[in-house]
Amino acid sequence: MLRAVIGSTLFYIYLLIYTPIYSTLVVLLIPFFNVRRRYIIANYFNYQLICAVRLFCGLKWEIKGAENLPPPESGSIILANHESAWETHAVAGLMIPRQLCLVFKKEITYIPFFGWAMSALEMIPIDRSKGVEAFEQVRERGGQRLKEGAWMLFFPEGTRVHPREKKRYKTGGTRLAVATNVKVVPIAHNAADFWGKSKFLKKPGTITFSIGKPIYPESHFKKGNPPCLTLQLH
Repeated sequence: MLRAVIGSTLFYIYLLIYTPIYSTLVVLLIPFFNVRRRYIIANYFNYQLICAVRLFCGLKWEIKGAENLPPPESGSIILANHESAWETHAVAGLMIPRQLCLVFKKEITYIPFFGWAMSALEMIPIDRSKGVEAFEQVRERGGQRLKEGAWMLFFPEGTRVHPREKKRYKTGGTRLAVATNVKVVPIAHNAADFWGKSKFLKKPGTITFSIGKPIYPESHFKKGNPPCLTLQLH
C-alpha cells in the first residue's frame, strides 16, 4: 500500500509537469508539420505516459495476439473496452506506427493543453445529443480518414465501466465498419483491475492487452437487420 501511495503521488506530479509542456510543444509545432507528423510527435506522449506509470507504480502490460494486427498502412477500425484511464493512452501508444483517429465528445476539446492538442490532430469531436447528425459526421469524416490510412478508434461502451459490468454497446464504430466495408480489430484488457475508474491509487501488476482476429462486416451483416456487429470484449 505504501508503494502504491508513493508511486501514484510521483506519477501525478510527473503528469502535472509533463502534460502542459508536451501539449504546448505539439500546439506550437502545428504550422510546421502535416497531420501525420503531428500525430507521431503527439503520440509519444501516450507511450511515455504508460511507461511512466510502469516506472512509478509498477504497472506493466503484456500484449497477446499481436499477430492479428493488419499492416499499419491498411486502415482499420479498433473497438476496445473502456474501464480505465490507462487504455485511453495505451491503445494509441501501443499501436505505433499506426495513426489512430479518435471519435470523442466535443467537450474534451475545451480541456486546457490536452484538449488543444487533440484539436490539432484532426480527430473527430462530436455532439452526442445530435444523434443521426452526429453519426453522419462520423461516417463522412471517418470514411475520409480511413481512406487516408488512419485507423479509427472507438470505445463502444461510450464511457468507463467497472470490470465485468455489462453495458449496451454503442453502434457508431460497427455502423461505420458496415458503411465503409472496413474490418474491425477488437481489443480487450483488464486495466481497471489495477487502475480503477477515478481511482488515485495505481496497483502494481500486469495488464493483459489482448488483440483479437479482424472481423469483416460482410460476415456479420445481414440484409434487413440494423447495421450493427455483435462483439464480446470481456
